[in-house]
Amino acid sequence: MTTQVKRGKFEVVVVTSGELRSRSQTKITAPAGLTQIGIYQVKISRLVPEGTVVKKGDFVAGLDKSDIATKMEQQSLDLDKQQAEYTQAKLDTMLEMRAARDELVNLRYDLERMKLEKEQSRFEAPSVLQNAQLDYEKALRTLKQTEDNYKTKQIQAQTKMQIIGSDLAQKQNRMKQYTDVLSRMDIMAPKSGMVIYDKNWDGRKKEVGSSFQLWDGGTVATLPDLTQMEVVTYVNEVDMQKVKMGQKVAIGLDAAPEKKLQGIVRNVATIGQEKPNSDAKVFEVLINVLTKDSSLRPAMTTSCRISSEMYDQGLQIPLEAIYNDHNSSFVFTGDNGRVTKQEVKILTVNETSALISNGLSEGDKIYLSLPADTSGLKLVAVEPKNQMVPRQLSTIDTAMVRRMRAEESQEEPAKVKAEGKTTAAAF
Repeated sequence: MTTQVKRGKFEVVVVTSGELRSRSQTKITAPAGLTQIGIYQVKISRLVPEGTVVKKGDFVAGLDKSDIATKMEQQSLDLDKQQAEYTQAKLDTMLEMRAARDELVNLRYDLERMKLEKEQSRFEAPSVLQNAQLDYEKALRTLKQTEDNYKTKQIQAQTKMQIIGSDLAQKQNRMKQYTDVLSRMDIMAPKSGMVIYDKNWDGRKKEVGSSFQLWDGGTVATLPDLTQMEVVTYVNEVDMQKVKMGQKVAIGLDAAPEKKLQGIVRNVATIGQEKPNSDAKVFEVLINVLTKDSSLRPAMTTSCRISSEMYDQGLQIPLEAIYNDHNSSFVFTGDNGRVTKQEVKILTVNETSALISNGLSEGDKIYLSLPADTSGLKLVAVEPKNQMVPRQLSTIDTAMVRRMRAEESQEEPAKVKAEGKTTAAAF
């Protein structure tokens, strides 16, 4: 079997599979305040079917309320106990202060009586007058001490009631927290959109009955912006150097093979990650979908052909026609029944063909399978002066690169500002 060397455009593509997702989305999260009342894990009790189109304010998910109900029951008992303590302390204080006031009134009466006796004893003997004077001074001193003690008791009573009142207010506030959080355990859509379940740490989507930790943000589902879609895919470390920002991508949908979408590489990760169930490392690549299509949905699987290199009018031959021997590559050519073992210089290869820079000419006949008799054939080396490198075309859309970088520079300050607000709110 033979074929001829052809000349034409030659493209090197990186083929990957990926998944659609929205570039921007609104998160539907568990109500704020759960961790503040000591709940760090919550279970989903109800959830609308994934793909449901909801309007702002529509029900999306219901979270299990049993933990909050248990805490509220205990808090209610503590609150009743604290309320009783506050009432009792208030009554005790009232009685204690009333007794102190009555004592002051009686001491003032005694002082007035001593004053009268002292005035009446001025006509008595000096000793009687002196005793009356001493009794009066003693009553005056007792009244002064009791008045000072009364002021101290007032301060003590106020401090005691403030402490008990503070404990009561703290328990009332905690009860209000429980009530507020409980009222928000039925989650409503913050805006209109299509509900897409969020994934747990293990990659499985949240569903009714599943529990999730709140340390990761407590996201239950998302409302993606279906007008701005992207493909997330992974490139192995061998092909990673071939993929760059701005390269054009042909995107195919597994669910609709007849549809062809256009995309462009937006970002290539600089740090690899291990592929599941494998020792190989892969690099995440984000691809903007440029084609507008209302039927696109998150989690749709895609095939991606990333245009890595493009050459104009290059000589190309099928890969199955190439053989390797030591440090050289060669093909078998045929001319009038004569077989030649011809060395070739390969610039690059794609899925099916190799781009040749030296050793062959357009129209040369080459063998696709090993000729019947190749014994005794010597390798015909190439002439360096005959090398012809085809013109390489750019596969990068520079205008789109500038546009994407401009968008990133505008998004970054907003992202930092939002993260700052989130951090401040957390504290």
